[in-house]
Amino acid sequence: MTVSTFAPATDWLRLWCLVHQSHRSTALLLQEFSSPTDALTASPSDWRRLGIAPGQAQRLAHWQQENDPALLREMQEGVLAKLHWCEQPGHTLLAQDHEDYPALLREIPDPPPLLFLRGNSMLLGLPQLAIVGSRKPSLAGRSDAAAFARELAEAGLVITSGMARGIDACAHEGTLNAGGQTVAVLGTGADRAYPRENTGLYDRLVAEGGLIVSEFLPGTLPLAPHFPRRNRIISGLSLGVLVVEAAPESGSLITARMAAEQGRTVWALPGSRHHPQAQGCLKLIREGATAVVNTAQILSDLPPMTGWLREQVTARDNSSSATTQTRLSVEATQVLDALGCECRHADWLIQATGQKPAQVLRLLVELELGGHVAAVAGGYERLR
Repeated sequence: MTVSTFAPATDWLRLWCLVHQSHRSTALLLQEFSSPTDALTASPSDWRRLGIAPGQAQRLAHWQQENDPALLREMQEGVLAKLHWCEQPGHTLLAQDHEDYPALLREIPDPPPLLFLRGNSMLLGLPQLAIVGSRKPSLAGRSDAAAFARELAEAGLVITSGMARGIDACAHEGTLNAGGQTVAVLGTGADRAYPRENTGLYDRLVAEGGLIVSEFLPGTLPLAPHFPRRNRIISGLSLGVLVVEAAPESGSLITARMAAEQGRTVWALPGSRHHPQAQGCLKLIREGATAVVNTAQILSDLPPMTGWLREQVTARDNSSSATTQTRLSVEATQVLDALGCECRHADWLIQATGQKPAQVLRLLVELELGGHVAAVAGGYERLR
């Protein structure tokens, strides 16, 4: 079990419950009070002054005054049950105030205050690429999603999607079939598979080293408003988003729009203008998304943190004199100095150096290939 938060986990859970899991209300409160503990001891009038919904401020009043038995049970027994879930082996509660919180996700306008994780939480620190698309894809779309996922996973990327039926499920399965690593971001609690037909995929993903991610409390049902919220996390975790097939009004276009707003790259597979599931991708391409037909096009757009790009760097180095030592750049030296003698996560180095995530990832590859650092469990270590 890991509860990755500096403030008490129970205070995070209580605040999250009181505001009905509203990331906007939580952000307003934390801007004012700096910690969930301080927000919980504030007055209801303080909450209303900040623009918190009247119903949420009233819940705070009832909880502080202990005059609502149902709310008291929710805030005591309910919170303890959620905490118990987080304390199970392989489960993690990751709060926004913790250094392990993903750096890319922290950059988006509305990052989730809490992440409930099940599985290999180390995947959050690795380069991810999202693959999304229609819930009713063609056979060709299913094949394309699985093939792109397999090839991108073999190149060293973690494949991220939403575990919906259709393209999402094919992307996860294609990754697992290749022995790759995949992240599923849910619109429900992290303790339940949705839709039910993907229960086997959910179990397989966890068993084979993947990761389940949700901002929602364990036990949360699949309500319609949850899925657009889920989409911003899929794109926020990723370097870019590939849309395989999508209808003109597909939820995948929401993910693509959010990715563009977050400064991520958006790719789309072009299809026949006569095919309904190609219309969304054609619309994205008209609006500026990059049309792609193979994984090499995607990899060439990404920072060199993939197996394919590692091979290119290795080939380049082998063609030069083995005795020629390349002087480290100022930026690379900064990364080495920040690393010191500790094992550090890539996200930690991004924050410590203030450099862009893509640049730090590129420098880590070069430093590793140059024999200056080694990738180990938990991050990177400097070699003597």
